[in-house]
Amino acid sequence: MACGGFACSKNCLCALNLLYTLVSLLLIGIAAWGIGFGLISSFKVVGVVIAVGVFLFFIALVGLIGAVKHHQVLLFFYMIILLLVFIVQFSVSCACLALNEEQQSELLEVGWTNTNSARSDIERNLNCCGFRVFYANATCAADCLRTLQCRPCAPIMEEYAGMVLRFVGGIGLFFSFTEILGVWLTYRYRNQKDPRANPSAFI
Repeated sequence: MACGGFACSKNCLCALNLLYTLVSLLLIGIAAWGIGFGLISSFKVVGVVIAVGVFLFFIALVGLIGAVKHHQVLLFFYMIILLLVFIVQFSVSCACLALNEEQQSELLEVGWTNTNSARSDIERNLNCCGFRVFYANATCAADCLRTLQCRPCAPIMEEYAGMVLRFVGGIGLFFSFTEILGVWLTYRYRNQKDPRANPSAFI
């Protein structure tokens, strides 16, 4: 059957949801790996990553079941949720790509101030102490504290902040377009008749 027919729409929707399933499992696996190797000790950060992974997994599962069974209600809710996720993800991705250096610095300072456990992870992994200024009598998880020759963390973080935000924004933007593709495919697939079904049956 030519692409654009019932079978093609079904297969494309199934493939898209299998991709989302793999991405969700990858997110959960990365969070578990970070905890297992001691790279991340902040349960808030890990909890958010795992929650996003589980949410994406359930969305992909709903889409996959709806596509395989041509279930109208599941496909409708899948389409609405995917559209909402697209709007949020597209907005966040554009914001990440649009932040200038001053805004990035302010964002890093807010994150530094509000997360104690993530702060320890940053100090240990980047081998730095303090945000803007290093105090010799400060409590710090970095190895450099033994020699009292630590650099503040802000300059090191700012070196990578722009690159990380561009990377995250680019990946988010790419996946947001796959979501709008998923919405379009679902809309089209819902309005197609299954050629194997009774021709007189209502869709």
